[in-house]
Amino acid sequence: MAHRSRPEQARADKIIPGIWRIRLPLPWDATPHGNAYAVSAGDGVVLFDTGYGGVDGLPQLELGLRLAGFSLDDIRLVVCTHTHSDHYGSAASILKRTGAPLWLHPAWAHIRPNVTDFDAAIDARLELARHNGFPDHLVAEMEKLRRGSESGFDGAPGPDRELTDGVEVETDLGTWVTHATPGHAPSHVVFHQPEHRILISGDMIVGRVFLFFDAGHTPDPVGEFVSSLDVVEGLDAGLVLSGHGKPFRDVPGKVAANRAEVERQLGAVRGALAGDPKTIYELIRLTLNEEPSAPIAGYAMEMTTAYLAHLHQLGEAEPLEGSPERWKLIDR
Repeated sequence: MAHRSRPEQARADKIIPGIWRIRLPLPWDATPHGNAYAVSAGDGVVLFDTGYGGVDGLPQLELGLRLAGFSLDDIRLVVCTHTHSDHYGSAASILKRTGAPLWLHPAWAHIRPNVTDFDAAIDARLELARHNGFPDHLVAEMEKLRRGSESGFDGAPGPDRELTDGVEVETDLGTWVTHATPGHAPSHVVFHQPEHRILISGDMIVGRVFLFFDAGHTPDPVGEFVSSLDVVEGLDAGLVLSGHGKPFRDVPGKVAANRAEVERQLGAVRGALAGDPKTIYELIRLTLNEEPSAPIAGYAMEMTTAYLAHLHQLGEAEPLEGSPERWKLIDR
């Protein structure tokens, strides 16, 4: 994903009395901002997600909270929908400043390599690209894009409480119930407020359909995501406060659109696998009809890896030994 400077500034919007969307800038061309939510709770707020870390992270969050009429010192609890950098990246700095407790899903530590040694994580990513058949010139461009950039994490604090199914978050607007929704990330959860029919959805469903699966941590993130869509559809939410974009309604329509996009992308990978065995790089070229540019190569590798894992779980495809690794369809 392409990185850019951050000319935007944080802003705050009141959604309904007691809930503020804190829109925070992100360093990515395709996703220029993300959302945290401040929900009134007693003499302060519960903060749902934190925004990106790094040099600008905490100052931008502080600005957004100030525009909503709060300060960092008003944060009484931090809960995160998942531990990607744009939702958990500033957590360490917030905790250091406020002493607030942090609640995360038990699978939160999948991001640790990006925090403990970012350069080593980049090295591992580049080696994986070579193993998947990426040419040297593209690997070099990917390295140039990532080396020396921010990880987006201020640290990797663990939870004071684990967000498992049914854990309740108390606010002035009532109780928010946690529902595990893995797929986009193994640590992903959503928060449902049944009386007001509001869902804080993180990246499970967002304003425009945009899929991403954090591959390599579980056997089948695509299958997990599809099952999580069933969970979300069953919650009877009328208003969705998502991790990116404006609030929206029509949850059934959004769920259906996500299912359709999964099937479309999965079908493209399945079709590209026809014929001789292929590397992930070759599959990406076939599905894109061109060589991937460095800014989208990592994303395309992640997605293709996830879809191949899903086809493997379905008994439709399998990897062959060797480097670069190739995949083939299984004859039935």
